[in-house]
Amino acid sequence: MKKKLHPSVLEFKEFVKNNPKIIQEVRKGKATWQELYEDWYLLGEDDKRWEMIGANDEGESKEDTDSKGDFVSNILGLIKKMDPNQLQYHLNNVSQALEAVQGLISQFQAGHSPQGSQVKQQQGPKNPFTFRQD
Repeated sequence: MKKKLHPSVLEFKEFVKNNPKIIQEVRKGKATWQELYEDWYLLGEDDKRWEMIGANDEGESKEDTDSKGDFVSNILGLIKKMDPNQLQYHLNNVSQALEAVQGLISQFQAGHSPQGSQVKQQQGPKNPFTFRQD
């Protein structure tokens, strides 16, 4: 047996069909159906809140394109602010951590190899992330 909806709920469903921006608002997680229904029920269909939903979406899309255009300039600004000594320190830490992981992996591989001997360590620079000092 199908449950009949309250007439106000049916009216709200019709209102949502006529205003697809409301559906996008819920899908983006900006509001819940319950909140929107309560606002619609209390404020009515002619309230400015419903006009603001469409206006906010258009404003956000303009901001998104602006922010995408500024992405490269933001990255360049961050690179200029970097301290080379701190960067060198962190890269050394990452390098040491990678060497430790490689050592563990080579130990496990050596234990499972048919000869049972140690895997040869790669000959090369100790620290692949060295920077020249000016």
